[in-house]
Amino acid sequence: MFALPAAVSPEGKGRPRRARQFAMMCAAMACAFAAATASAAPSVYPTGVTRYEPARAWNGYTVFSGQDGKTHLIDMNGNEVHQWQHVGFPPVLLDPVLAGGKRGNILLQLANAPGAASGNGLGNKAIGELDWSGKVVWQWGEGAQDAYASATVQSTGSPQGGVKQHHDWRRLPNGNTLVLANQVHAVAGFKAAQVLDDVIYEVTPKGDVVWKWVASEHVEEFGFSPEALKLVRAAQPRNGATAVDYLHVNNMSVVGPNKWYDQGDTRFHPDNVLINSREANFIIIIDKKTGKVVWNLGPDYPAIGPTSVPRPVDQIIGLHDAHVIPPGLPGAGNLLVFDNQGEAGYPKVSPGMFPHSRVLEIDPVTKQIVWQYTAANSGQTLWSFYSAFISSARRLPNGNTLVDEGMNGRFFQVTPQGDIVWEYVSPYFGNSAVGGAGKTVKTNWVYRAQPVPYDWAPAGTPRSEKPVAAQNADSGVKVAGQH
Repeated sequence: MFALPAAVSPEGKGRPRRARQFAMMCAAMACAFAAATASAAPSVYPTGVTRYEPARAWNGYTVFSGQDGKTHLIDMNGNEVHQWQHVGFPPVLLDPVLAGGKRGNILLQLANAPGAASGNGLGNKAIGELDWSGKVVWQWGEGAQDAYASATVQSTGSPQGGVKQHHDWRRLPNGNTLVLANQVHAVAGFKAAQVLDDVIYEVTPKGDVVWKWVASEHVEEFGFSPEALKLVRAAQPRNGATAVDYLHVNNMSVVGPNKWYDQGDTRFHPDNVLINSREANFIIIIDKKTGKVVWNLGPDYPAIGPTSVPRPVDQIIGLHDAHVIPPGLPGAGNLLVFDNQGEAGYPKVSPGMFPHSRVLEIDPVTKQIVWQYTAANSGQTLWSFYSAFISSARRLPNGNTLVDEGMNGRFFQVTPQGDIVWEYVSPYFGNSAVGGAGKTVKTNWVYRAQPVPYDWAPAGTPRSEKPVAAQNADSGVKVAGQH
């Protein structure tokens, strides 16, 4: 397999040629552009499952949206076992407990305005829940009725003429849906005329908003120093945008049941909401009753130092998918974070000479890193695991972690010791302006990958668990059984 930006062999097998190329480039150019070339990749590389050890992997399905504009459910051998004709940013396949006992229901985008920028929600007109057959069973937002001509599924008008949902949403135990959205408006104290603000709605099945939280109303609670707060308020729009995306909140989750609350720490009330800011490098917990920030990590950190654990949290940059590990999973109660190490912050923080991503498990009370993963844990060069944007990491029941190296369309399961026991590279490519420097390019990037237990899909859904051997380390040729 290949890793950057099109994922390579997870243990470095088949890498000697790339290593020699990098060494030659460094010799010729004195490593002047090492950071820029760290993401160099071949133009042809394998897709699908490139390695799989059934006895050491957690075996289930994985759901994700591809660059073909569809959402795919795959088994451990990379076979597509189901498909929905819509994308999710992200798709959320629901625990049957949250879907009235129905298996295979999923949250997806239903209607979007053409030409809108990907991911900021401004073109998102409607969202909804689809069943296994693709029937809409719940929807919210203007344009949903036009899109589906539904006579049975009701949708009230949503704020600002469209839901503007982006990056995350969660179904709640009470049947409501928590929606992360954007709002463009003027905010007092900001130099920019318009701010691309982050807002959270709790929406009932009937479409009524029963709770709302607006980020700009709490900007002084996020942990910024006075100097950083001045930079935040002075930020200007970039890349031709008309509003400044000063936080770029890219993740929202519900804290959920946890040992900290059980021990009396009310900051971790199960109903509270956790978000993280890619642009400002922080994670916060919002008290659901008051709207106040009751816990935070960042935005300021010490420089990255030793790699031993446990140790205090060090420099996180451009993070994604921060969440509390649910009960019943190894590490329950700790935070799991995909630390992209993509440039971000007030002021900007650089990922350094050899950009590389990390997955961090953090004790939220002591704020210490108790486990981490980098490519070096798999015997690879640090830069062989790197996604400067998007991406996710989820703890699995057997202690493994499912990682989505998003910008490369690569998913893999890693053991606590750093062994990669399953790996998949998305074969679903499409045209995108992301990463094209003004040009349309082909890409297979994947925002998030969600592990799905077998019993969340309808009974009889096919699955395959045939071992797939890794590449030969010397020749780089795949052995029999790979596809």
